Amino acid sequence: MRSILVLTQQTTTASALTSVLDSVQFQIIVKEQAGEAEFLLARGAIDAVILDVDDPGPRALRVIEELKNAAPICPVIVYTSDRQPQWEEDAYLLGVAHVLTKPVRSRMLNYLLTRLFPQHVAPVALTAPAFVDKSRAPSGHDSMRSLEALRRFSGVLTHSLDANGLLKQFLLLLREVIGVNRAIVFLRKPAGVLGGAPLAADDRWLRSACAIGLDQSILQHFALSLGAGIGGHLHQQGRILRANTKEATDSREITKEFQLLGAQVAIPILDRESLLGVAVFDERLTGEPFSNEELAIIFHMLEEVALALRNSWLHDQLKGNRLMVADILGHLGSGCVVIGSNLATLHANNAARRIFLPANPTKSNLDFADLPQQLGSWVFTVLKTGIPVPPFKHVFAHTPDRIHSVEILPFRSDSAAVANGVATPPNAALLLIEDVTEHERAVRLEMEASNLRLVRSMSEHLAHEIGNALVPMSTHQQMLAENITDPEFQVSLAEAMTNGVKRISRLASQMVFLARDWAKDLEVSVPVGELIVDAFHEAHTLHPGKKVAQLSFNRNAGPWIITGDVKALRHAFSEIMLNALQANPDDPTVSVHLEEGKGLDRQLRVEVRDSGKGFTAETALRAPEPFFSTRNVGVGIGLTVSRHIIEHHRGRIDIPASASGEPGVVRISLPLSAITVSS
Repeated sequence: MRSILVLTQQTTTASALTSVLDSVQFQIIVKEQAGEAEFLLARGAIDAVILDVDDPGPRALRVIEELKNAAPICPVIVYTSDRQPQWEEDAYLLGVAHVLTKPVRSRMLNYLLTRLFPQHVAPVALTAPAFVDKSRAPSGHDSMRSLEALRRFSGVLTHSLDANGLLKQFLLLLREVIGVNRAIVFLRKPAGVLGGAPLAADDRWLRSACAIGLDQSILQHFALSLGAGIGGHLHQQGRILRANTKEATDSREITKEFQLLGAQVAIPILDRESLLGVAVFDERLTGEPFSNEELAIIFHMLEEVALALRNSWLHDQLKGNRLMVADILGHLGSGCVVIGSNLATLHANNAARRIFLPANPTKSNLDFADLPQQLGSWVFTVLKTGIPVPPFKHVFAHTPDRIHSVEILPFRSDSAAVANGVATPPNAALLLIEDVTEHERAVRLEMEASNLRLVRSMSEHLAHEIGNALVPMSTHQQMLAENITDPEFQVSLAEAMTNGVKRISRLASQMVFLARDWAKDLEVSVPVGELIVDAFHEAHTLHPGKKVAQLSFNRNAGPWIITGDVKALRHAFSEIMLNALQANPDDPTVSVHLEEGKGLDRQLRVEVRDSGKGFTAETALRAPEPFFSTRNVGVGIGLTVSRHIIEHHRGRIDIPASASGEPGVVRISLPLSAITVSS
């Protein structure tokens, strides 16, 4: 049988060529690019090439040149629908045998192939001398023996999932049918568990896998290289090698290996893509050599054996992967349960059985009915919809003191992911369950410790601030009996009490708003202009500066109304304005700019600008943090409370870093539409 390589990107051309060529005489191999057949061309496995050229040009000439470089003696026939004399001349100069015009004509193509292969003969039948006695003519009995041998070879392939058994049965069949004396099969190393391919990519040796007529233990320390000797030659050429041929005797490595093995012929074991191994034989039991026809039949049988070996390796690899994954899941502390689409439990590890079968942890199988009703219903929903269930916490009735985290994920194969553009239900569902009791306890303890640290820090700052407010009043209280009638003392006492009460009242208000439980019944309509004025006056009363503060803002820009808690919003703006007044006590000026933002959500933008030195990058980032302050007085929670209030009114507060010489700016945004204060 001749092998014809068809290079075309048109399925119609490939179909036409396949239909006009005799499938008994020609084996058609269709490829789109010449590079895809480089392996076959380099090893002489192609007898002729038929090239389909849509556009006669330089690119097509380069393809012809690549083909002739890869296989100089391989004839090339070109089919084209646009014949150009100059291009045809260049093609013939490159070595093309014939240039034909589409469509494909059966008589012309078969005639040209007959001329290209004048010595072509029909393929060897199963009644070849390998199975019959050459001393007499074929008979019906010989045909029956051939068919029986073929039937028995098909029986060998039933061992396709057991590589050792397959090779052993195949060699025994060869001994019985054609009288093989001694035979050795060398194979490449298959990939291990989690390998990406059936063969180990980094292994360059062929090791003894099976032998008859020889002690296998003797061959354990003998290997063939893929780079030299018999293995290297067959790896490069891909055809049968006899020990008495010139290419074998010219190589000292090949000759030495044939002598050490006591062999006369080596046959490659190919899976039609790559070399899997080599089979070496000596002569018959009677001492006679094998004929070419017999070796050709063995070659083709070994091709089928190679395909079975590849399947066996893939099966072993898949089995190893499954066992390893199952072993990993079995040793996990988390419970893993895989449930099929028919609600059958495909896998359940030890942790899952301990969780779901506390009364019988040694039970080998976990049934779907063993799951709690709630978890079972969620698994069923995932199997029907393919939508995963996010992680959630679950407490079992038999372990009320334990907390478990549960997650349910769908499993869907790539081939079954989409059918007719619609996502199909998953093949299985994975139920992951983990005991998080200790983790939850640790988180709770950490939260409690964090709250205690916060309370301690808050207590220290509050005690310090209250103490600072009480010092002037305490001093005046000690002097009260002696100076009660002194007018200057009376003024100083009144001022100390006023300032102390203001500081303590402000601190109390901050604590109230910081800890407030916001409710929806506190919503009222608040005119923004009045809110700004009232907040400024409140900030001004808390400002201890001697110079009168100034307010500048565009209050007539629009009649804006926001909805929320009046007292809370006023306190938030007053804290921001007080911070602006304190930025420059010598010139306490606050500029407020109002404008309506663009967009469908109607946001009110409020920009509060002071007359100070502005915020540095660090202070702009840390200003809203609790207890952060750049001054020696105050607790440092004013902007923290303001942000808390603004965010609960579905707004936001931004404090950008100021450029050199620019004042500080605080930007606030609040929704103008009817809002609901978040809880």
